[in-house]
Amino acid sequence: MDRRIVLQGLGASALAGVAPGAAEVADAWTMWKARFLRDDGRVVDAEQGGISHSEGQAYALLLAQAAGDRAAFGRIEEWTRAHLLVREDALMAWRWTPGAGVVGDDWHNATDGDLFRAWALLRARRDSGWEVAAGDVAAIVADLSVSCLWPDPRAGEELILRPGAEAFATDRRVLFNPSYIMPRALRELAEAAGNDRLMRAADHGETCLSELAARDMMPDWIDVTADGFAEPTGHDLRSAYDALRISLYLVWSGRRDHPAVRMAQARLAPDGAGGAIVVARDARGVPVAESDLPGYLALARLVACGEVNAPGRRSIEGPYYAAVLHMLAGVATREGASCASTQ
Repeated sequence: MDRRIVLQGLGASALAGVAPGAAEVADAWTMWKARFLRDDGRVVDAEQGGISHSEGQAYALLLAQAAGDRAAFGRIEEWTRAHLLVREDALMAWRWTPGAGVVGDDWHNATDGDLFRAWALLRARRDSGWEVAAGDVAAIVADLSVSCLWPDPRAGEELILRPGAEAFATDRRVLFNPSYIMPRALRELAEAAGNDRLMRAADHGETCLSELAARDMMPDWIDVTADGFAEPTGHDLRSAYDALRISLYLVWSGRRDHPAVRMAQARLAPDGAGGAIVVARDARGVPVAESDLPGYLALARLVACGEVNAPGRRSIEGPYYAAVLHMLAGVATREGASCASTQ
């Protein structure tokens, strides 16, 4: 199904003067920078030993663009170029470790990081009027298209977004991370670069998510095989922290009507008076972890058509991942993810 229509009416917005609570939004960005962003532009994930990863750098680029913070955007991009662009293509190494840099297989890319970096650069040039070379975006899109798309073993004319250029794939089996499907980013980049392959990957990605929802599963990782879905190569079969992003990206893309979002509405409903939500389930769908961290609760409110407030101190002072999801949910809310925007 061609979803180009979703792009209409979903233009990006800067934070200033757009929505009530702009001061709270600005305060949240200031706190987030102080907590996670070094002066040199490196984003620190303290829960993973202080490493930096391509996903974190890309998320920060997008948040800086959305906040209208040109100086922070420039520092983040400068650090990223200096430390993560070590491959022969335009994609990033996925991990950088303090005192070691990019070591071992850390030079492998993570497709979601490259997708979000390209999208942030596009938004900066197109929506903020900042000086970003169009060739930078085009180069990332070209390498994503060539290296990170793979024929679906069930239907070779359909393209699956692989989690990385070096990720497991054969003509009968390919590793798939459903949370890497960000339809709006894929479609806007496809439009900007004239790359129909990314548009097709967005369309088929939504189809794969619908198929998984019909099976009442939304895993972090899964293999797509010639015979259907199967346990993922090199990963446990579960639905946990990666999968939390799936509904965020769909809602952000104006696809609140998607079956995966309706599934998330039920699965992220607060459990009892304590207000915690299930954030991880095992292969059988049995809950194995709950959390009341504000970032995860913000995702639950987003998919349930509730109010998503700007992150406060408790959110920002918590773990990196929950805090950045809270920030992204706030941007999604301001960029057309309300219930009224359902297509």
